[in-house]
Amino acid sequence: MNVVVFGGSQAQEGSSAYEQARELGAQLANLGYVVITGGYMGIMEAASRGAHEAGGHVVGVTCDEIEAWRKIRHNPWVKEERRRSTLFDRLQSLVLEGDAGIALPGGPGTLAEIALMWNLMIINAQPPKPLILLGGGWKSVFGQMFKEFNSYIPGLQRELLYFADSVDTAVKLISETGKG
Repeated sequence: MNVVVFGGSQAQEGSSAYEQARELGAQLANLGYVVITGGYMGIMEAASRGAHEAGGHVVGVTCDEIEAWRKIRHNPWVKEERRRSTLFDRLQSLVLEGDAGIALPGGPGTLAEIALMWNLMIINAQPPKPLILLGGGWKSVFGQMFKEFNSYIPGLQRELLYFADSVDTAVKLISETGKG
């Protein structure tokens, strides 16, 4: 099973978000899942590191446009790089290549990944798969969105999202709702 981990690039080693992502990567690898990330720093690095340290396979989906903008390369724990030219190609790969997705804290990029994966499931452009939003921040953001835009987001669309308060809960949801 391929699990895509989404999350921001700002998390630093030693921070709670970084350590949470590292633990998530380790737990997924211990279950034999392939961990796929955006391949760079922050949450992506932490999940990659945790999976690598647990003996798992780590895929990083990278792109020329990000590297031209930021002058970086993939993190050292990526064992298989899937290089794309554009950010759009990278987003497509990330949301389509996973059997499940887990989003940790992040910014606009993470929100775009969640929204794209969710919307593709809504319109049946990809089969339903677990999309788990980890942490109180996402629950708050989406709770507010559901409240403010209630009539635009029917219950069946909301049911495509799962919320988890801990890494253990997220991993359990993957096992229960995915193919794992």
